Amino acid sequence: MKRTRILSLICVIALLLTGCSAAQQPPTEVTIAMGFIPNVQFAPMYVAVERGYFRDEGIEINLDYGMETDLLQRLASNELQFVVGSGDQVILARSHDLPVKYVANWYPHFPVCVVALDDSGIAAPGDLVGKTVGTPGLEGASYIGWLAFLQQVGVSPEQVDLQVIGYTQVASLTEGRVDAAIGYTLNEPIQLDAAGYETVVFYLDDYTQLISNGLITNDQTIKRDAKLVEKVVRAFTRGLQDTLDDPDAAFQTVRRVIPEMDDQTAELQRAVLDAAVELWRAEQLGQTAEADWQASIDFMEELGLISEGLEPEDVYTNRFVAK
Repeated sequence: MKRTRILSLICVIALLLTGCSAAQQPPTEVTIAMGFIPNVQFAPMYVAVERGYFRDEGIEINLDYGMETDLLQRLASNELQFVVGSGDQVILARSHDLPVKYVANWYPHFPVCVVALDDSGIAAPGDLVGKTVGTPGLEGASYIGWLAFLQQVGVSPEQVDLQVIGYTQVASLTEGRVDAAIGYTLNEPIQLDAAGYETVVFYLDDYTQLISNGLITNDQTIKRDAKLVEKVVRAFTRGLQDTLDDPDAAFQTVRRVIPEMDDQTAELQRAVLDAAVELWRAEQLGQTAEADWQASIDFMEELGLISEGLEPEDVYTNRFVAK
């Protein structure tokens, strides 16, 4: 009996010590490269951080900003473990043997558009023939989305005068330097509307099946610490769900994260969040469909952007998204 009590006491002490040890374990530091400056469009991430969803997973999160063009290269080399980026960039990277993989969808709807002023004479996609269209650049999601759009509406690239204008879409349109511009659904149309301009907008999501922004990691992280990937995805999707459920509260979080936002700016940014919420809604948060990945791969093969042989399972997985 005495021996049993001693063994029981030892077990209790061991359990207590194990619990104390676990409680004292430092959080895992994780950096997510956002690829942009602090912005209302990152509201779900800010909500997840502020409400402690990453902390609940034992993660100390760092959001890294900057318009870097080599994020997927850094991810592939394991200098970074998580990046926010678009599906087409993952396909391009994987076609060049960069071991990166898309693990959670953020934008079920492709957030690129073609916008023109109402008095431009452009009312349908076919009206772009012979017109000057401004583009931020000749690469990236906007450019690939533009090519996909042209293919779907039966217009060849040679029928449009495409001009690189950087990120001056609003000024280029209002000053008459271009007839239309390739922009971001959450930027140019909303800015033009706020400034009192009537617009015609072709939302590329209505024409294409391209996979948009989500969380991307690398094969090494998946292999070595799949649990960490699952935790990051779970914490983020909790923040995304909260934002969809209560955009008002999410916007207050954004204002705390970006305190320099004044009340006039906040009015426009709230309109951006309202539009973003509609782009983020999905039946199953975080998941993407194999058929959409296949369509994206097929399209990029047709353009000659990638060689044949890439399969959907090479570029994405839904295994880390809660069912």
